[in-house]
Amino acid sequence: MDANKSRKLSLMLVLLFQLPDDYGFGSSLVFPVTGNVHPLGYFAVSLSIGNPPRPFTFDIDTGSELTWVQCDAPCTGCTVPPDQLYKLVQDSTVPCKDPLCPVIQSLGTTTCEKPNDQPCDFDMAYVDGTSVHGVLVRDIFYLDTLLQSSFTFGCAYDIHHGQYSSPPTTGLLGLGKGAASISSQLRVENVIGHCYSAKGGGFMFIGNDAVPSSGVSWVPTSQNAWTKNYVSGPADLLFNGNPTGKTDLYVIFDSGSTYTYFNSAVYAAIIDELSKDLNGKPITQVPDPALPVCWEGAELSEVDFNSFTLSFTSTRNAQLQLTPENYLIISENGNICLGILNGTEAGLQEDNVIGDISMLDKLVIYDFERELIGWTSANCNTSGWLWVREGGSRLRLIADLRCE
Repeated sequence: MDANKSRKLSLMLVLLFQLPDDYGFGSSLVFPVTGNVHPLGYFAVSLSIGNPPRPFTFDIDTGSELTWVQCDAPCTGCTVPPDQLYKLVQDSTVPCKDPLCPVIQSLGTTTCEKPNDQPCDFDMAYVDGTSVHGVLVRDIFYLDTLLQSSFTFGCAYDIHHGQYSSPPTTGLLGLGKGAASISSQLRVENVIGHCYSAKGGGFMFIGNDAVPSSGVSWVPTSQNAWTKNYVSGPADLLFNGNPTGKTDLYVIFDSGSTYTYFNSAVYAAIIDELSKDLNGKPITQVPDPALPVCWEGAELSEVDFNSFTLSFTSTRNAQLQLTPENYLIISENGNICLGILNGTEAGLQEDNVIGDISMLDKLVIYDFERELIGWTSANCNTSGWLWVREGGSRLRLIADLRCE
């Protein structure tokens, strides 16, 4: 098939596998994703809010519990045109006495002074320096034209941007753990996942029907009630299959982070391993505004970069492979740049974060009922998949039309 024709065969929302007669939450929903690690720095999904429903684009963030959308209240610091903002309606605001108010306020610094008569304010601060302030609202949230529910989220009307340029999305989709998350509020199946393509785009899913029956590496997540993140460990860091001396690491899987972060001691070991490995190879370290560590002198395909591996010691044979494509980018200047950053300098203290770059071309699964994280290598490029409806209640993949 002609490549131009195949590009037109994309589906904005696909429902996988057999759906029950009542079309309930028990079936997997699969959503197309846009974006890339570089140069955009985000992956986003489109979902609708309100009656009548209006589409909004959300930055997918498994490291955050609260979902929020830029809001015309009016708005300071919003990044989308006024006609794309969520329109605040006074009777949709959530009062302080609502059970979700203290849950969400505990994520920031705002508290209610008069619980009986004022709306519930919220504020959120992020590692890159971005801060968001607004009010909680409740409105109809759509996972599909037939699948909708009342949902509490943030109407963000005061946004201060951090050191990185903010994505041109309308809001943030909080897929972390906790009572304010989508899975808790909408009572969907306790499995979510994503598959981001190194070529850009991919898909996100809700429900365990989309989880492969075999071939997935599973590791337990932290059961501490205080953390709303997906944390797993301990793990040892290897380079080219050899120990680096960095052991007993715990990592946060965070789809809201473009790059991967390790604490200063681990980061120093990574830089040391790369420096020794690249000694004598035809590249030279150069400054580049894209990232702190970059090299010039050769194409990525011409340099034999080796892989890092996180070997999880609590589970046999559970290894997260970080191939060069999972930790390197090509900058606008054509340089090879390291997509692993010093988390301590970024304000993460001793935390280690696995970001989007290290999850490319992997199906990543968050099972918070069984308290597991899983992953497997996958082709996440869905641009050429063709789906047809069967019997009005099922969609089936009938052809893979991708032109390689």
